[in-house]
Amino acid sequence: RPLCSQSDGEARVARVLRQSFPRASAIRVVDISGGCGAMYEIHIESEEFREKRTVQQHQMVNQALSEEIKAMHGLRIFTSTPKA
Repeated sequence: RPLCSQSDGEARVARVLRQSFPRASAIRVVDISGGCGAMYEIHIESEEFREKRTVQQHQMVNQALSEEIKAMHGLRIFTSTPKA
């Protein structure tokens, strides 16, 4: 598939994350399972993560994706806050 297009799964996960983290300055979702939707890598930069430990940030992402995670084999989460 072309590098510029998102799979349906990537688009769905990104949409859920945009709704859950409206203050996110960057959201990137990559299907790292070869396009079958079994494993994703997610990068989110959001103000919502400020003052929270990494484990708390990842819990917020897991909570937002609780329904989608049921169909996944694995998930890599990278969170950060915008640089001042």
